[in-house]
Amino acid sequence: QVQLVESGGGLVQAGGSLRLSCVASGDITSANVLGWYRQAPGKQRELVAGILNAGHTNYAESVKGRFTISRVSAKGTIYLQMNSLKPEDTAVYYCNFFDVPAARHYWGQGTQVTVSS
Repeated sequence: QVQLVESGGGLVQAGGSLRLSCVASGDITSANVLGWYRQAPGKQRELVAGILNAGHTNYAESVKGRFTISRVSAKGTIYLQMNSLKPEDTAVYYCNFFDVPAARHYWGQGTQVTVSS
């Protein structure tokens, strides 16, 4: 089992910045991918950014150059630095842990990010 605790959401004006944090605990020793997804009202959940425990990262096209995902490997902690935020970034952001050998996803409770225009 893996537990995920997120923090750092909030309300910010367009052009501003926020940093999200996620702490993973439990059985996190296997090959895995930690990442952030988001879901806006009426839309499907989408991948924002992911980082393997080897350090490789990937980003949605819509956030490239604005968002940066980073990882403190030893602690299973990831951050999402979000700069130049836009109103269309408004969503609930979910931390995700994907256990590669087990092919299993774990989800955090979600944190609201609201960007005002």
